[in-house]
Amino acid sequence: MPIAQRISRLGTETAFAVAARATAHKAQGHEVFPFHLGDMNIPTPANIMDAACQAMRSGKTGYCPSAGIPELRAALAQDVNSSRKTNYTLENIAIQPGGKPVIGKFIMTCMNPGDEVLYPNPGYPIYESQIEFHGGRAVPYRYGYDHQGFHLDLDYLESLVTPRTKIFILNDLQNPLGAQCTTQEREYVAEFVLRHDLYLLLDEAYFDIRYSGQSQSLVSIPGLAERSVILYTFSKKFAMTGWRLGAAIGPQNIIDITSRLNVNDESCSNHFIQYGALEGLTGDQSGPKQILATLKTRRDMAVELLNATSGVHCPCPEATFYLFPEVTKLMRNKGFAGDYAGFAEDVLVKTGVSLCTRLHFGCPQPDEVRSYIRLAYSGITTQDIKKGLSAFQAYAQS
Repeated sequence: MPIAQRISRLGTETAFAVAARATAHKAQGHEVFPFHLGDMNIPTPANIMDAACQAMRSGKTGYCPSAGIPELRAALAQDVNSSRKTNYTLENIAIQPGGKPVIGKFIMTCMNPGDEVLYPNPGYPIYESQIEFHGGRAVPYRYGYDHQGFHLDLDYLESLVTPRTKIFILNDLQNPLGAQCTTQEREYVAEFVLRHDLYLLLDEAYFDIRYSGQSQSLVSIPGLAERSVILYTFSKKFAMTGWRLGAAIGPQNIIDITSRLNVNDESCSNHFIQYGALEGLTGDQSGPKQILATLKTRRDMAVELLNATSGVHCPCPEATFYLFPEVTKLMRNKGFAGDYAGFAEDVLVKTGVSLCTRLHFGCPQPDEVRSYIRLAYSGITTQDIKKGLSAFQAYAQS
């Protein structure tokens, strides 16, 4: 029997394919250094685990409200208000089984088939997947690059708008680039969204994963909160990747629809885990501080080693746990100019370093001439960062 045609439009998160290849290589007895997946090998803080266990023991194992327990929604509203200068209440929040469901539910709510959605490229591949799966037209915007890092190509962005443009997706503190908007870029995007009357999805998964400075959100700018939904996740700040808990935060009319989609999709998010997240927001904050300190140590070591590698240049991002070094010269020197798949396989086999490439985050723009890889340092120890990237250095110099 034929499968529904819409499935042909459904993409995937290709980093998991890299993980499968790394697992197979390791199963053959080889050492693997896992830079490929943005998972975390840092334990969830003990007070969060204790709170979830206590909730389980006290009977919080059944259904709960589809929008999430009121205590968590109220605490999250207070936390977001304090960092983003907003006035959200629990009515503006729908708890989700992870941050990722926010993308699809937002698109289902705000986009009609045939509408155009502007999304970042390089960027998180699920944006494009969900846009096209639901019958929209995915329109990629791009970033410029210099030795200071990445910046939005604002002139190109303006050229993409048509009467069908409906949504703008912004991942400030960006995966895979590690980039953040400048104040000028943020103000430009705000004016752009208002001028073209667009809905705005703000993927702020890494809002709290920054090592210097202060994160800023577009919802702090007058006129934007009313048309914006924030993708929030507990995965990063609290090292809860496998717990699968996040939230959609935005105007009540959109959040009410999101909650109705919750009823249809999963009934509700896991009940007792929400009490763990509540403890994360309101309890002892030493755990998140230690997580951030650990990630910063890893970042500093990885950036130093990469910039000491022949044919590699790596900007040092202030946020996220990703690096996106340029490897144009290295790929050319090793005979893999333009051949990302061959390069990644050669690196894995000869060094054990498992990584993602530019191709895992959208198709390159026609005029792209530089080559990049992405390294995640959230799931690898400093000892293995040093060992793996030292092997990578030797590979580059051989």
